Amino acid sequence: RSNTGEAMAWSESVDTVLANKEGLEAFRAFLKSEFSEENVEFWLACEDFKKTKSSTKIALKARKIYSDFIQADAPKEINIDFHTKTDISQNISEPTLSCFDAAQSSVYCLMAKDSFPRFLRSEVYQELVRKHQDRNPKRWRLFL
Repeated sequence: RSNTGEAMAWSESVDTVLANKEGLEAFRAFLKSEFSEENVEFWLACEDFKKTKSSTKIALKARKIYSDFIQADAPKEINIDFHTKTDISQNISEPTLSCFDAAQSSVYCLMAKDSFPRFLRSEVYQELVRKHQDRNPKRWRLFL
């Protein structure tokens, strides 16, 4: 897919944005402008965590994610429900690769249903579309 096609595809789903470096940077910049970049940072930390092989690293990364995003007054505290937070707190001493799945799913849904539609209407996204249109104007006429 060309860059132009990729930029257009981002409007299809939050997954296409999260999987593309330029799209992810634009989405992150937008979330930062809304003071909610912790959501995408948490989601990315969880994706990285799930690829961890060493049990020592699993424990270290789990504690880091917990202290950065989950515990009360964490520097990048995410907005998750009480039960999910409690479950993680109770299991953090013996973390598994799936220990953040419920929280990650919750944050993903929040981004997909709330932040992502606003991102598509944002100046950040519109500027990206214009930048790609300038590179390849013919393909974009179909969408205008």
